[in-house]
Amino acid sequence: MALVVDFLDETNKLEEGVEKLAEELLQLAAEKEAVPDGSEVSITFVTNERIQEINRDYRDKDTPTDVISFALEEMGEDEVTITGTDMPRILGDIIISIDRAKEQAEEYGHSFERELGFLTVHGFLHLLGYDHMNEQDEKEMISRQKDILDAYGLER
Repeated sequence: MALVVDFLDETNKLEEGVEKLAEELLQLAAEKEAVPDGSEVSITFVTNERIQEINRDYRDKDTPTDVISFALEEMGEDEVTITGTDMPRILGDIIISIDRAKEQAEEYGHSFERELGFLTVHGFLHLLGYDHMNEQDEKEMISRQKDILDAYGLER
């Protein structure tokens, strides 16, 4: 069993093939990042209005954004890691604005599939602890994204 992916389409207007693309990219990324089989991730597709609400409520930024990740494995101050259980890793949630993905695909002059693929992989890498807060971390994250997208065939 590979990565377990749970999809939710809050837009109710997702084009055919979008979930398949995201699923295949997540499986490839999980394989390349050596994520244990049976690990779980959810991906929710939303509108600009909905992602703006989430961005405002959880990040104090009252603007729509393209992707938000909520990692469930980040350790808080007083939390401890439980080891030795047969429980699957629950990596977290990826929320993608389909509206922003379409807008950005047009802005950047590439396909919606390329943009959606980028956002999916970007969100997933955040769940695994990658970040872009400094130049070194950003270079590493961009390199991983490019490797995964190129391997899938979604080059820029």
